[in-house]
Amino acid sequence: MDRLFANGKVNAAQFGNGPVLFLLHSLLSDRASFDAVVPRLSQSFRVIVPELPGFGQSEAVGGGLADIADRMAEVVKEGAGAGEAIVLGNGYGGFVALQMAIRHPDIATRLILADCGAAFSEPGREAFRNMAAASRAKGLSAITDVAMRRLFAPEFQAQHPDLMRDRREAFLRTDPEVFRAACDALAELDLRPQLGQVKVPVLVLVGEHDEATPPPMSRELAAGLPQARLTIIPGCAHVPQLQSPGIFLDAIGDFMTASYAAS
Repeated sequence: MDRLFANGKVNAAQFGNGPVLFLLHSLLSDRASFDAVVPRLSQSFRVIVPELPGFGQSEAVGGGLADIADRMAEVVKEGAGAGEAIVLGNGYGGFVALQMAIRHPDIATRLILADCGAAFSEPGREAFRNMAAASRAKGLSAITDVAMRRLFAPEFQAQHPDLMRDRREAFLRTDPEVFRAACDALAELDLRPQLGQVKVPVLVLVGEHDEATPPPMSRELAAGLPQARLTIIPGCAHVPQLQSPGIFLDAIGDFMTASYAAS
């Protein structure tokens, strides 16, 4: 059942009971990208899956990534109440989660950052500038093939036509202005000088075939965080929880359990 957070500005679905787990979706997808893993996660956690600001029924935020992170910090504080929370972000959701942890050090007990990083290489920055420019000139439909290639390897796309049709439709529902603002923010982002401010344990995950946020970004991220470990997920690209949900759940399982055994 959906619920509104942050004074009615953020829409989120909730499942299960137990310690609170937030799942933040990527830029090229939506919260449905977690549908394959929510049933198992909700057996042990109260899983909250927001639509990030500007997506779905969530109100957009003026400003940059820091403002989005502040909005999501409100959601986490409200959702967790007096309890503790784990925050898992994939792609863009991972950048939001990382920025949130830097700006709000006590917001979560643990972080799982899947397929993101602290800063893009110059070719990575240029890719975001190009996507923003193409979408402005021709609309999101002009970059749908590029977007899907950043999410899934060509072989996976060919083997899962129904899923790809669904993912294309989800991408085309994205607000173009929100998409372009996010591209602009990611093209300029560099959180490397602030990584030392993240004091909680972090699990950094990346699909071995991720072209959007390649494994070197995750290696750099894990190396810069005070308490982090890196796991590379074999055979996966940018959204491993959708491509190989069982492998993804196995990759996060021990880290999730340890977080509450140690609390």
